[in-house]
Amino acid sequence: MKILVTGSDGQLGSEIKDIAVCCHGFDFLFTDKDQLDVTDYQQVLDTLQKNKIDCIVNCAGYTAVDKAEEERAAARLLNTTAVGHLARAAASLGALLIHVSTDYVFNGKGYRPYTEDDIPVPASMYGKTKLEGEDEIIRHAGRAAIIRTSWLYSAHGANFVKTILNKAMAGDELKVVFDQVGSPTYAADLAQTILDIIPELSAKKKVDIYHYSNEGVASWFDFAKAIVEIKGIDCKITPILTMEIQSKAPRPHYSLLDKSRIKKDFGLQIPHWRESLGRCLQRL
Repeated sequence: MKILVTGSDGQLGSEIKDIAVCCHGFDFLFTDKDQLDVTDYQQVLDTLQKNKIDCIVNCAGYTAVDKAEEERAAARLLNTTAVGHLARAAASLGALLIHVSTDYVFNGKGYRPYTEDDIPVPASMYGKTKLEGEDEIIRHAGRAAIIRTSWLYSAHGANFVKTILNKAMAGDELKVVFDQVGSPTYAADLAQTILDIIPELSAKKKVDIYHYSNEGVASWFDFAKAIVEIKGIDCKITPILTMEIQSKAPRPHYSLLDKSRIKKDFGLQIPHWRESLGRCLQRL
């Protein structure tokens, strides 16, 4: 099977690259913006045809949550328009599309884990454009899987884990919000899951939505405390309210994702977030 991975220099794409070297039965084409402009439909279609792509794993996207409030056109171009291009091109050639979405499609005002059947009500421009991308897939893709995830981090790129680790090692006092609750997701776990379920997804003839994060619940404060504790760093971390920090985009206060569907459909055993965090920190 020939698999195209877009946005391959990002956190998730980089983790898929790491796994790909030991992955038999798949032939990968890794691209980022310098190799493939996903905002250009003809270029996307030509790439799929030329390389006889069977499956697309779309890791590309505009992820600067606060900047998206001002750079709305740029966010929509990558999160909506480009996704529509991928969906239409994949459908025209009968290819499977796997697209990574976000917990930000929900406003975070709920009180229980969000299921795939809950109605999305995004509160930020980032969330809105990601939901619009999902809608493009539902309208245009012949067969696809939309995988919503949350609080993604990895050994690659810039992320919360690296930020906390660097500040703690520098001796900085940290202030971290405790009133935003969800579950961290180790990108390596998500990458492995995507590759594991591709064979079964290939047999599907429709668009499905799944939720994936690591097991367990945490606030960002809990997450930060775990990072310094596992690394054995003596660092003061003070819990604060979201209202005490300035951010242009509203954050979901509760964005825990219900993973029952993906676990049932594919028989997955998902690691607890603290276990996965330990594995990631061993790499840093």
